[in-house]
Amino acid sequence: MLECGTCGYVWEEEEPPDRCPKCNARKEKFAKLEAQAIELIERSRYTNSLYFHLYGLLEQVLDLAEEGMDDNLDPQCVKIFTKAADQSEVLIQSIKVELMNHMKKGKWG
Repeated sequence: MLECGTCGYVWEEEEPPDRCPKCNARKEKFAKLEAQAIELIERSRYTNSLYFHLYGLLEQVLDLAEEGMDDNLDPQCVKIFTKAADQSEVLIQSIKVELMNHMKKGKWG
């Protein structure tokens, strides 16, 4: 794995491209990443994929909770569905913030 020294673009191949696909820097700007950096990228990609999957599941929980609130069988049911919706919204927002922090820290890959 190689990284563009100008913009941080990660190139998956052994040899750099003639120009960086992101910033158009010359191939001389690419440097081989150390094993530790490669491991961080791979781990970050895995964790980020888990976040995306969880995000999608939480959106499904929100949809189900809305249906349950609309059904309005009794106050206790509505209370549970409301709590599910509220907690899902908090978790979704937390995931967004964490992904944003990953991007700022270069844990995106």
